[in-house]
Amino acid sequence: MSASIAFILKKALISAAVALVLFSLMIGIRTEAGPTGQLIYWTRFGELAALVGAVFGGSIVIELLRQWLGPADTRQLIPPVVQSGLDIAGRLVGPVLLVFTLLVPVIFYDQTYILDLGILVLTYVMLGWGLNIVVGLAGLLDLGYVAFYAVGAYSYALFATTFGLSFWVCLPIAGFLASLWGVMLGFPVLRLRGDYLAIVTLAFGEIIRLVIINWQSLTNGPNGISGIPRPTLFGIPLTADDNGLAARLGIEYSPTHRIVFLFYVILAMALLTNWVTIRLRRLPIGRAWEALREDEVACRALGINTTTTKLTAFATGAMFGGFAGAFFATRQGFISPESFTFQESALVLAIVVLGGMGSQLGVALAALTMIGGFELFRGLEQFRMLVFGLAMVLLMIWRPRGLIGHRAPTVFLKQAQAISSDLVKEGHG
Repeated sequence: MSASIAFILKKALISAAVALVLFSLMIGIRTEAGPTGQLIYWTRFGELAALVGAVFGGSIVIELLRQWLGPADTRQLIPPVVQSGLDIAGRLVGPVLLVFTLLVPVIFYDQTYILDLGILVLTYVMLGWGLNIVVGLAGLLDLGYVAFYAVGAYSYALFATTFGLSFWVCLPIAGFLASLWGVMLGFPVLRLRGDYLAIVTLAFGEIIRLVIINWQSLTNGPNGISGIPRPTLFGIPLTADDNGLAARLGIEYSPTHRIVFLFYVILAMALLTNWVTIRLRRLPIGRAWEALREDEVACRALGINTTTTKLTAFATGAMFGGFAGAFFATRQGFISPESFTFQESALVLAIVVLGGMGSQLGVALAALTMIGGFELFRGLEQFRMLVFGLAMVLLMIWRPRGLIGHRAPTVFLKQAQAISSDLVKEGHG
């Protein structure tokens, strides 16, 4: 018993020491630029002590729970009736979430803030589903996904402002150009995997951002591009003039009409991304992605062309990133390089990992939680990033495969089959 207590206290002290080192500069000392440019600071040792104490106490509680629960199967802790109810609820989450999303503009029609937040969430859902093809299905770690997002946005902005093309004409062009850049990225990294692949894709994202900043004759550099046209409904603008949609329908014009229209546009684009991804998973190329994710050497041994498999994964994921970038440009009406930093790639990757690599529903729930959660905890100011970091660490401890871990292959044997004793060393299979 005393050995167990000593072990618990030792782990708690180690956790508290690590927390003290990590939080000493983040929480204990606050620095800001003074009125004359000098660096001023003040200490917050009280908050630091509270956090370290919370880590110490939480570590003790976690170890006690682990010893109390033991290595028992968690399925035995939940009654079968409750487990079946949870399974049914899990199957209904997707349809219920889709119906609620369709009704959001109706329920919150007068609340522009919620509609704008819904558009932002759906944009990241689409980005997450696009990156899920590369990371979740093909198993290729991509830290430069924001590059394709930027290519799509700038492609639409440049074609629309220079040639006067509409959003619906520029949308496939933006997707094609982003897909082309995905293939260009795929060729140099065909022999790379793991950390090396991540470093190269990270560099690619930074290269695109720096090109946008420095190629001022084309992209207007750090000043960005303004006056980007808004999308129309079959050529009818959603404006207050006589040619607008409201005047043609004989209804009173409201700025909310355009927001609702944008909401349904990004919802349709996200659902299209989801449908295409699900269909591709059932095709030979989708099964090749899954084989590449599980074991590239075995994938080569089976005769699968890994070059084509990787390039198609990069190209498909980049295409949806380009679509999302074009929508971002038309929604904002202004884009600049500051919108396409590494932080965007990290956020989308975090959504894919936390939701569950390969899980469409998990990515949607993670995007809703992270993007909506940022707004929910906006009042915490500088502490909200700490709260989210802690939540991500806890999720990775208890759910290492994400909220909805899904790595089951598309094609598998539904019933176990016995193997002949002539084929196995131990006898009967």
